[in-house]
Amino acid sequence: MTERCSKTVLPNGIRVLTEHMPGIRSVSVGIWVTTGSRDESLSCAGISHFIEHMIFKGTARRSALDIAKAFDQMGGLSNAFTSKETTCFHAKVLDTHLDDVLELLADIFLHSIFEPVEIERERQVILQEINMVEDSPDDLVHELFSEFFWHGNRLGGSILGAPETVRSFDSLMLRQHMTRFYAGPEIVISASGNLEHQPFVRKIERLFTRISPATDLPQRATPNPARGCKSFPRDLEQIHTIMGFPGISASDPRRYAALLLNVILGGSMSSRLFQEVREKRGLAYSIYSFLTSYEDTGMLGIYAGVSPDQVCKVTGLMYSELLKIAHKSVDARELDAARSHVKGSLFLSAENSDSRMTRLARNEISLGKFLTFDHVIEALDSVTPDHIKDIAAGFVEKGAALVCLGPVTDSQADKCENMVSAVNK
Repeated sequence: MTERCSKTVLPNGIRVLTEHMPGIRSVSVGIWVTTGSRDESLSCAGISHFIEHMIFKGTARRSALDIAKAFDQMGGLSNAFTSKETTCFHAKVLDTHLDDVLELLADIFLHSIFEPVEIERERQVILQEINMVEDSPDDLVHELFSEFFWHGNRLGGSILGAPETVRSFDSLMLRQHMTRFYAGPEIVISASGNLEHQPFVRKIERLFTRISPATDLPQRATPNPARGCKSFPRDLEQIHTIMGFPGISASDPRRYAALLLNVILGGSMSSRLFQEVREKRGLAYSIYSFLTSYEDTGMLGIYAGVSPDQVCKVTGLMYSELLKIAHKSVDARELDAARSHVKGSLFLSAENSDSRMTRLARNEISLGKFLTFDHVIEALDSVTPDHIKDIAAGFVEKGAALVCLGPVTDSQADKCENMVSAVNK
């Protein structure tokens, strides 16, 4: 696969990355800021997400409706998201609208005015978003687990913030946060599709020259993951549970082995957990494993939603399936199947300019360099059954945390706690 990727660092520190994709008519552009919810103080929890919402709500030149109409008239797609470590504003348009979308993105990124009436309106939307999570136990359990697992660290806080902090935000707070965090070295602008690098860089330099090169960011504190068990009683039909193990960072060389382990354990329909818990035993409708990786740490998690009388059995199976992999190398055919699964996902995503733009930015933010598809394939092919065994053993050795949400009885809570205590000895 031919990859034409280029990088330029502007005088104010903004990193500009492009990838030319021949044969397509679209361009995807993303403005990434390397700040997220883990960089917020407790009193400002949720402010990054609030800004993400507000940045589409009006500038000195455009109203919120004007902004929406401008994107619609280009026939494009626009969106934004906030994570623990990044905030991103992105759009996808035809190549003929590249200049227009860049000017529009620059306007909302640099000139949003945060009118009080719009802030109040969006505040109510975000409070409803928080309520929606509270009413969705399969989402809420992830929030509760994160808070428990990353206890005492902002990594465990909700991206949405808390109702009391969301109610406190005003125009001045939003502007002050952007002035501090939205500085040159913390901004990555990536684009993939039918474009050329140098003309794109010249446009970015002209539009974003006012961004300050200076920054004064707080140091991120590396968390110490919790071990143990915690239950959250709730009147529900199911118990939603997550078991988690301390994992690896986004730049760890073992990340390819961890990725393949996740596919084998619970990341696909043919995975061990899915087959053992759902297909063979019928104990859960939804069960899966997942990896989260950050700048300095990570986690391997397993989620299941189960009937209350089966929670102890299922949580035991969660651990035992990982333990089996840690004690005995996986079969070469099973590893090859997982490898094919990951390669298929990788190459299918490569056909999409949005995915390529995102990959470009994430490589830069996490690794400081671009990795070709050939490099990734070579790294995946180099993973052996013993690598899978070793990284599974590493997860097990660090101990486990378990969170249960739902109608947990005292007896069930005691059994789960005893099981986790035995795991952590």
